[in-house]
Amino acid sequence: MADAHAKHHDYHLVDPSPWPVVGSIGAFVLAIGAVNWMHGSSSWVMLIGFAIVFYTMFAWWRDVIREARRGDHTPVVQLHLRYGMILFIASEVMFFVAWFWAFFDASLFPGDTVQAARAEFTGGHWPPQGVEVFDPWHLPLINTLILLTSGTTVTWAHHALLHDDRKGLVQGLALTVALGLIFTAVQAYEYAHAAFSFGGSIYGATFFMATGFHGFHVIVGTIFLIVCLLRAMKGDFTPKQHFGFEAAAWYWHFVDVVWIFLFFSIYIWGSAGATIAVH
Repeated sequence: MADAHAKHHDYHLVDPSPWPVVGSIGAFVLAIGAVNWMHGSSSWVMLIGFAIVFYTMFAWWRDVIREARRGDHTPVVQLHLRYGMILFIASEVMFFVAWFWAFFDASLFPGDTVQAARAEFTGGHWPPQGVEVFDPWHLPLINTLILLTSGTTVTWAHHALLHDDRKGLVQGLALTVALGLIFTAVQAYEYAHAAFSFGGSIYGATFFMATGFHGFHVIVGTIFLIVCLLRAMKGDFTPKQHFGFEAAAWYWHFVDVVWIFLFFSIYIWGSAGATIAVH
């Protein structure tokens, strides 16, 4: 009888879980609450939905960690988890393609006579008249150096883990988290001192959507790395089994690469010839 229930394959058949249903309910409540909040209603429905989604994320990932600890994540399962992470990052790439598309569509054809409304918003050239842009060689360059350095520190942590250097793993992760927090603080300061607003022009709308969406990903990636840091300090991750950390490192490198494109296309090329705001 015991042999009839023995596992004779390398796959993991997950136990019944309430989190897909609970997460779907939370996402629905969050969406409805956000729409109502944007139309002037109270934000409490949106906050309830956010709380449900946040708890679902915490509980679901907690269960995945427990599965890994009890040996359910065989090499075959780990390979498929990597495939899933690759597909997730690919879907994120398409999000950013949309924001880049909007920015380049407006900036490359600011005086399109076919679309008169666009010419009205841009004044026939890019950036639109009256828009004072950021100096790309000041805070944006500093943030670029910060992110590039953080990519180095997370790689250091990964190599330390592969060589079973627990101290190097923790130190590399701690430095990466610190750099991520500094990046967010610098960008928040930059936003607070922007000479243009989200709703003031098509330049502001495309700028804040692209850079703000990236900033949100930096915050998510930083939280991801904080969780990995706490797990590393508790003794989790081994040189042969560390998908959680590897996924966080992949995500962080993705954030780095996106920022490089943002820096060169939006901050440098997209603001060429415009008036630099003086603070």
